[in-house]
Amino acid sequence: MFIDYVKIYIKSGNGGNGSLSFHREKYVQAGGPDGGNGGNGGDIVLVADQDMRTLLDFHFQKHFSAGNGENGMSNLRTGKKGEDIVIRVPRGTVVKDAQSGLVIADMFDKDARKVILKGGRGGKGNAHFKSAKIRTPNFAQNGEITKQRQIVLELKTIADAGFVGFPNVGKSTILSIISKARPKIANYHFTTLEPNLGVVKCDDSTFVAADIPGLIEGAAEGAGLGHAFLRHIERTRVIVHVVDISGCEGRDPIEDYKIINKELYDYSPVLAELPQFVVANKSELPGSEENLKRLQEYLGDIPVFKVSAATRNGFAPLLRAISQKLKELPEPEPIEETGDLVYYEDPNKFDVIKLNAEVFVVEGNLIDGLLRKVNFDDPTSLDYFQRMLREKGVIDALREKGAKDGCVIRIEEMEFDFVD
Repeated sequence: MFIDYVKIYIKSGNGGNGSLSFHREKYVQAGGPDGGNGGNGGDIVLVADQDMRTLLDFHFQKHFSAGNGENGMSNLRTGKKGEDIVIRVPRGTVVKDAQSGLVIADMFDKDARKVILKGGRGGKGNAHFKSAKIRTPNFAQNGEITKQRQIVLELKTIADAGFVGFPNVGKSTILSIISKARPKIANYHFTTLEPNLGVVKCDDSTFVAADIPGLIEGAAEGAGLGHAFLRHIERTRVIVHVVDISGCEGRDPIEDYKIINKELYDYSPVLAELPQFVVANKSELPGSEENLKRLQEYLGDIPVFKVSAATRNGFAPLLRAISQKLKELPEPEPIEETGDLVYYEDPNKFDVIKLNAEVFVVEGNLIDGLLRKVNFDDPTSLDYFQRMLREKGVIDALREKGAKDGCVIRIEEMEFDFVD
């Protein structure tokens, strides 16, 4: 089964908690805080695999989770980092954020490696919070809890020349002649249900050709397998348009050419503007000469190459022309990355919500960060929490919303009395 589009779920590892510890040793009094930091969570890493041809593996496994970081320990020992998860994908896979649609990565290069989701940061141990004001911090920071993300994997074949045309015009047969590729070949429509790649050698150079499964009218709107085929010619540098010049199935090669070109334009105007070669196949059959003359007159300056896959004639001039054109064109480049999965927000951001005249809710990044650090059973830690609320403007914001002495302030599941 050929799969070239999947959605999967990924989750990087949670950060380990910082350690709350004080140095204890015989003959040493008040040794001070020595809690180490928690380890960072494992990352989600993608690697481009040259030998993979399909996203079929992800049809059966859709959830991937990296390891959590270990908690910090006494004697200033940092917890071990969580184990990374390495996900191998076919070369040419484009990775998008399912939520925003932005491109996170293009696994264009051979053996490309990309960290697409960083693990959660480990929490700081209590030794980190020692200061001139807080000599014995009785609190530590919890590790960062990561969220599951959904991403899209979309395979776009990497080839220099894309062979397009209606079903059963001979594209697969031609690929088997000009390269060592061995696609499935039979005399019926839609024999080919997946792109096939072949390395073509011409004189002193080589190029990669892709046999794109037969397109039909309406493919750009999804008719047939539509986009599943068209996405595989987005990276090609030249289009090789194969037509049945004999018209043996009752089709007109000029009309076929017009229809396929329209589908290319409707899908992406850029594709329709690529350099194009027209291959007039099945030239050994009756009626081909008249159709070839008509086609050449219609196309004008666009080169037409008369070939016969059945007799293996006429391919040398075609391959030389493709090879020469590719030498004149710039090398393809990866798709530009437009986003990532880490939505960075202001760590000091908070909101005050007035439920009624007596109850107010405080939430946001600032509160989330503070709660990871505070031990509410420890007076020193609680004093730190209150001081941060004042310094970061939370108390002022509560006053502006109308909070007065005795009002209830909710922070997650906890409630406090407001004291001005």
